[in-house]
Amino acid sequence: MISFICDYSNGVHPKILEEMANTNDLKTVGYGEDEICLSAKEKIRKVIKKKDADIYFLCGGTQTNLIAIDSLLKPYQGVISVESGHINVHEAGAIENCGHKVLTLPSHQGKLSADDLKQYLKDFYDDESYTHMVIPGMVYISYPTEYGTLYSKSELQSIYEVCKEYHIPFYIDGARLGYGVVAGENSMEDIANLCDCFYIGATKVGGLFGEALVYCQNNTPDYIVNIIKKHGGLLAKGRMLGIQFDALFTDDLYFSISKHANDMAKLLKQALKDKGYQLVFDNPTNQTFCILDKQKIQQLKQKVQFTVWQKYSETSYIVRFVTDWSTTQKQVEQLIEVL
Repeated sequence: MISFICDYSNGVHPKILEEMANTNDLKTVGYGEDEICLSAKEKIRKVIKKKDADIYFLCGGTQTNLIAIDSLLKPYQGVISVESGHINVHEAGAIENCGHKVLTLPSHQGKLSADDLKQYLKDFYDDESYTHMVIPGMVYISYPTEYGTLYSKSELQSIYEVCKEYHIPFYIDGARLGYGVVAGENSMEDIANLCDCFYIGATKVGGLFGEALVYCQNNTPDYIVNIIKKHGGLLAKGRMLGIQFDALFTDDLYFSISKHANDMAKLLKQALKDKGYQLVFDNPTNQTFCILDKQKIQQLKQKVQFTVWQKYSETSYIVRFVTDWSTTQKQVEQLIEVL
């Protein structure tokens, strides 16, 4: 059985595991205040070119989204997302559970349109009874999107300009940020300059677990550590997170393993095209979406782990194959042979 089910099904990149072993006998202070975490934060600041960015290490993506959104919103506000956004579909109502509604707009291959956003905000405040509604308090996108697609620099700039016009923060979910940065035109520095807050995902990019939440415009909420702890996000052995990011941001490991995953996906996408399969989202990142009929899906499940994403027609479904740092060319060739 070969696995293309997700980019966190393997354990952890060997270099991170090695660093965990090498630092195992160190005794450090807790809660992310140790020297390893401080080193990791400095490396991240260097990459995003923001010396004063505030960085907090958390355990998982849903937890990070919840903390970031709750910290930036007032009690009466909601967060704008496309309908396919992760916070709207695959986070079990976590945002609503902390008292903030997810306000949805149409998805354009997973992306939010700045024009849609501006029209929504204009229409909202043109309504004389808007004070009876959930007030839009921030904007959420993911980079890459849930479909592996990417925003151009001009698209991010346009969204950020609308956010500034309406004085609401712009937040980017970076669960798969590495794959997007190495495949698109936006660098880590660009991401940090084109939003108010974002996170760098490690769980899906070689880490055992962990995300780095970055407040990048001198906008860290008051008592953020208190907010993090209130949501169960303050890890006592914080150095376990710091070790991972310190390793990932040494010698460009984060970017090299992201590129490898994208390269493996590129091989798969080309093979699917050559064999006549229909790609749904011809994206440049590590997720591959194509259409298979029910019979083919059942046959494939005997030899391959993958995700049936959603129904496409009465007889076919959109399926997803995901590559990661551990995917080999041989595994891709095996999948192609089975197909």
